[in-house]
Amino acid sequence: MGIIRKTQSVEVLLAEFKSTTEAVSAIALIKRLDSKLNKTTVYRVLDKLEDDGVLHSFLDKNGIKWYAKCNACTCSKHFDAHPHFQCLSCGKVDCVVIDVHIPNIPNREVVVSQVLIQGKCEDCFV
Repeated sequence: MGIIRKTQSVEVLLAEFKSTTEAVSAIALIKRLDSKLNKTTVYRVLDKLEDDGVLHSFLDKNGIKWYAKCNACTCSKHFDAHPHFQCLSCGKVDCVVIDVHIPNIPNREVVVSQVLIQGKCEDCFV
């Protein structure tokens, strides 16, 4: 599918990811952008940005979808197979830049894997 042109809706959503490396939940984006975009538009644009390799998504422990900026992804291949960290104190979620080896599983083909690490972030760790 993908983004053919940068509409106002696309620009509004992209602005949410320009100045941060943190992930943002779809629910938080809908609340933040309530006065600018309706819920359906937010989900539609997020899906398109993910299709284009601009954003990647993952699920948290409650099944809520989160989005973060991609690094060097394209519309044909996502290279953001990395773990994400969720702070159990403040709720912040971000990408963790470490290699995680997913082993081969006999008689299975792993296509996608998600790793969510939970604990306390640098601000909450005391």
